[in-house]
Amino acid sequence: MRKTLLNQEPPPRVADDDQWLDLDHLAQVDISSEDAAHPIEAALLPGGGGWRAGQGGEQTIRLLFDAPQAIRRILLLIEETQQTRTQEFVLRWSADGGQTYRDIVRQQYNFSPPDATQQRENYTVDLGGVTALELRIRPDISGGDARASLARWCVA
Repeated sequence: MRKTLLNQEPPPRVADDDQWLDLDHLAQVDISSEDAAHPIEAALLPGGGGWRAGQGGEQTIRLLFDAPQAIRRILLLIEETQQTRTQEFVLRWSADGGQTYRDIVRQQYNFSPPDATQQRENYTVDLGGVTALELRIRPDISGGDARASLARWCVA
């Protein structure tokens, strides 16, 4: 049986023609905090409901790969349906186990519910020997108490 809830947006689709890495088996995840009801696995594994920080302020999510990876694509999906805010994030990578990092992208986005509630970024990259990916999120650049969140993070 298929059903649709009226007056609700459909869940974001992430499926594409790329084969996403099985992060559950290929990487360890380090995080600065998480809400127990919204753990990081919910953003990294299919079918999850997304991650949410356990506290306000800047947060870090770090994927530490068991073996070096060739990364060709990174998809980030961030949603904010409650609070107007400007968020900044930086996505970085390391080839030496996290000793040094190089920026992939630094970006700001203005959330303004109910209209602008979703930031979807799809980066095509050519990175070899990746041992770590790091995402640092500053959920409110004005210094408010917003909590960082991440609906989905896929890596291919």
